[in-house]
Amino acid sequence: MRDIHESGLTSTLLADAGARYLRAAIKPLRAGWTVRGRAVTVSVPAGDNLAIHAALALAQPGDVLVVDAQGYTERAVMGGIMCAQAAASGIAGVVIDGAVRDAAELRQGLLPVFAAAISPAGPAKGGGGTVNRQIQCGGVRVDPGDWILGDDDGLVVVAPAEMDAMVAAALTKAGAEARRMAAIARGELRPVWLDDALAKATLDIGPSLPASE
Repeated sequence: MRDIHESGLTSTLLADAGARYLRAAIKPLRAGWTVRGRAVTVSVPAGDNLAIHAALALAQPGDVLVVDAQGYTERAVMGGIMCAQAAASGIAGVVIDGAVRDAAELRQGLLPVFAAAISPAGPAKGGGGTVNRQIQCGGVRVDPGDWILGDDDGLVVVAPAEMDAMVAAALTKAGAEARRMAAIARGELRPVWLDDALAKATLDIGPSLPASE
């Protein structure tokens, strides 16, 4: 089976190839962070994090903790201590559809953290939720063992059964984009597909502006 770690794969290429993509609000806390790995899935009640502690005890090095925190952003469900534990455990990254805290500390760390918000308020530990069950995170289904890839543009999810086809399509797209960039560098500024697309489209295009003197 092909691997999401293959060189050149990005969230944009995989999204264009058909990967599920999480809602745009879930972003890395620090620019330049990337995450790749298999999902350990968690769901928690709004503002509670007991199930995340349980997941941290089960996760293996290279896993990505993917947390459905119900999109609740008024209480953080992870912070500096839990993320330090995750990093020391070899976890590849954390994805939370909810809030985190200790943002400055997290940005100084090595663990990539993707979250929807930051809040100073801490969580409850009343329990409830699930670990390694199917969840909805960022508006998409995530199953235990799904592949997660995240970067500055966002996060995508690929099921293992879809991996070969998805990677092949993404690499094909990468090749096409590289050829287009090379054409631009040669001065070929008009895409070859544009005239045909415009002929089929309904657009209201005004007159061209006069050339600058």
